[in-house]
Amino acid sequence: MLVRAYLRRVISSLSAGMFAGLSLIVAIGAQNAYVLRQGLLRQHVGVVVAVCALSDLVLITAGVAGIGVLVERAGWLLTLMTWLGVAFLVTYAGMSLLRALRSDALEAQRGRRHESRGRVAGRAVALTWLNPHVYLDTVVLLGAIAASQGSGGGRWWFAAGACLGSLVWFCSLGFGARSLSGLLARPRAWQVIDVLVAVTMLVIAGRLALG
Repeated sequence: MLVRAYLRRVISSLSAGMFAGLSLIVAIGAQNAYVLRQGLLRQHVGVVVAVCALSDLVLITAGVAGIGVLVERAGWLLTLMTWLGVAFLVTYAGMSLLRALRSDALEAQRGRRHESRGRVAGRAVALTWLNPHVYLDTVVLLGAIAASQGSGGGRWWFAAGACLGSLVWFCSLGFGARSLSGLLARPRAWQVIDVLVAVTMLVIAGRLALG
């Protein structure tokens, strides 16, 4: 019974982390556009995927570790971070819905000029680490949600799920871009994705607000 209960908690935390991580990562952005571009061109896709996934792993781990320590020392911080997370999620959902109303296509550059591995990796690093939203998403928001999983191992299983979600997404986007290029080039596909992201954000915000 104890083993089953523990496994249920682990699976719950893992799935919650993957769900939350994917919801934040899938939103249209410069980083995703670049991963898609390299996938369509088949140029150093593995390097780009590795940079993005490893960066998320570092940021998510830092967020979970830092927020967890602070929450253990100041319980009121969890309440503050929870409501900041709710506000951010609602705002994020609104932005996604606004993007869905636009008809702009996500255009991946199709030039065939070969670039060096270092240059491609450097651009991926810049698009990841120079984006202020990545810190809100991974360090602050995922860290706050992870803290709500409890002071035990729950938050680390949550972090593992979020990291796994990041790896799955970037691998799927980069290595699957060639076969999905026709679909992902259509504005309607990204509009549907944005609507799904907005709904997911509102669901997570509701769960946080209701405890």
